[in-house]
Amino acid sequence: MSSIHRRGWLTGAAASAAGFMLTACDRLTQSAGVQAALASAEGLTQRTQRALIPRAALAPEFGPEDISPDFRANGTRNPQDPAYVALRDSGFAGYRLVVDGLVDRPLGLSLAELRALPARSQITRHDCVEGWSSIGKWTGARLSAVLQSAGLKAEARFIVFHCADKLEPTADESGRYYESIDLDDAFHEQTILAYDMNDAPLPVPHGAPVRLRVERQLGYKHAKYVMRIEAVDSLSGLGRGKGGFWEDRGYEWYAGI
Repeated sequence: MSSIHRRGWLTGAAASAAGFMLTACDRLTQSAGVQAALASAEGLTQRTQRALIPRAALAPEFGPEDISPDFRANGTRNPQDPAYVALRDSGFAGYRLVVDGLVDRPLGLSLAELRALPARSQITRHDCVEGWSSIGKWTGARLSAVLQSAGLKAEARFIVFHCADKLEPTADESGRYYESIDLDDAFHEQTILAYDMNDAPLPVPHGAPVRLRVERQLGYKHAKYVMRIEAVDSLSGLGRGKGGFWEDRGYEWYAGI
């Protein structure tokens, strides 16, 4: 996740055959015409990348010798939400990952139950929009296994991750962190719900007890402190309607790399 103290907005850059990039700027223009152009460019970016790169293609993976000794903990490092604090202080004994929305079998998974699902370990590079990268080892349940256990309904199109960290005090809860991905990324082999980092339980600054790893996207998509996963048919009714905390504030929803 990206730091709440970073107030710069992002503008989208035009897509090329090689993919696309995101450009940070001090302020995202509020012009309706520019906003429409950016939205169009983002859609083109996604379509171009998906057309040129096989959907099953993996993000680069590395060896143990490449793991960064100083992987930065960005964004929220210790949520102060009372429910989260109680879970943290109990060692997450009472944690339940809620899986609901457009599913046939809503779930409430303990950490032990999550660890019992088909898992994957991967050593990957985390690329932050702020301009830094770090390499870490992540182990977690395959998101596909969680969704298959719940049984997605036919109308489900997006998977939303509701988190424990509140980045802004707002009456309507729009200041709480959330993220979303489509089903292509949700069922990708490297998309996991990580509970271990570098062969140890995930530390609180890095998102304990569970964080999303969606390795083909930029760092702000890797939601920390995941409490609930919701399957939806549209993003319009969530937050401010753009599909994520930072997206509601001007970032691109599709952050593929």
